[in-house]
Amino acid sequence: MQVTVELPDDIAEQLVSLQDEVPEILALGLLQLSANPSSGFSGLTEVLEFLAGLPSPQETLDLRLSEAVQSQVESLLEKNRSNGLEPLEKRLWQQYEFVEHLVRMAKARALLKLKQAA
Repeated sequence: MQVTVELPDDIAEQLVSLQDEVPEILALGLLQLSANPSSGFSGLTEVLEFLAGLPSPQETLDLRLSEAVQSQVESLLEKNRSNGLEPLEKRLWQQYEFVEHLVRMAKARALLKLKQAA
């Protein structure tokens, strides 16, 4: 199926070098939107919004995934155990791993701050 869309010039320029990957890019975007329609890749959005609020060290240590993100992670884990992940799902999983890494770094720093304050 062929689809024609109008894009802003800056996005069109970025896609020129990625034209063979456009179907995968669109499919990944749709997968992320279905994970949380209001915010796209919600895991990173939630973490950034939380950190932008300048939480205390204890609040950082108490940070947990929202139910929506936890559900998506569990779904990907289950699918990986049973059938394996498709390439787009693997990319989404890598994004969740990146967010987990950021959170671990923030929690490690928060723990150091609490120990230094004690």
